[in-house]
Amino acid sequence: MIRRFARPYARAIMDVVGSPEKANALRNELARFENVRKSSADLQELYANPGIEHDAKMKVTRTISARLSLSEMAVKVLEVLIRNHRVNNLGSIVEALAEMIRQATDTVSAEVRVAHRLSDQEQAELRRTLEKKAGRKVELVVSTDPALIGGFVAKVGSEVYDASVTGKIHRFRESLD
Repeated sequence: MIRRFARPYARAIMDVVGSPEKANALRNELARFENVRKSSADLQELYANPGIEHDAKMKVTRTISARLSLSEMAVKVLEVLIRNHRVNNLGSIVEALAEMIRQATDTVSAEVRVAHRLSDQEQAELRRTLEKKAGRKVELVVSTDPALIGGFVAKVGSEVYDASVTGKIHRFRESLD
């Protein structure tokens, strides 16, 4: 669920960068920063603590940004979020931005669980198959779930496509009842 406050930040980013492609590149940069921030309790505490000066937070942010090779635009966005005490909500803003990019490019997100890691060729084939079913471009979000035994389960919008071995076994059992 996208939080209400995240949409204005995402809209501002879309407006400033000027195109969905540039917004997507910036989204990827911000997501990389968010992964680092989220994985460190110290960073979460640093950004949440109002007693720590803005300049100190920006110094840490610039150091991390340099290590991640983030663009100046990404650093500016992070500075605005730090100033507005929203950097700990970066994940929601990145999610809202992703949704706006998908709307602008007529793309739908597909949450796909697979039994094992897919090769690039398998992902491309799965994307093509889902694009035919959905009737538009598909952005894959793939996670592994060994409990599926084989195959995949894809959720595209409100549609669920279950091509897993576990799903087939379940459907077979139901047919016997």
